[in-house]
Amino acid sequence: MALVGYQIEKQRIEEKIRELQGQLRGKNSGSPARAGASARQTKRVLSAAARARIAAAQRKRWAEHRKRAAAAKAPAVKSAGRGE
Repeated sequence: MALVGYQIEKQRIEEKIRELQGQLRGKNSGSPARAGASARQTKRVLSAAARARIAAAQRKRWAEHRKRAAAAKAPAVKSAGRGE
């Protein structure tokens, strides 16, 4: 008799596992609106002003990088060039 109770419990657990696996795969998500929204993702578009701000910030970062690289190189070149 106890075995029957365990078998029923096992069936319930297996059903719950199948349900959870289906949710992980995107099936049976619970609300159709959420499933549809995640399925059709659109490409995000930046405005021209946003692209310009990003480009300006990147140019500023590279200018700082070049400035630091030149400053790090300059003393090494001067001391090696004199031969003293």
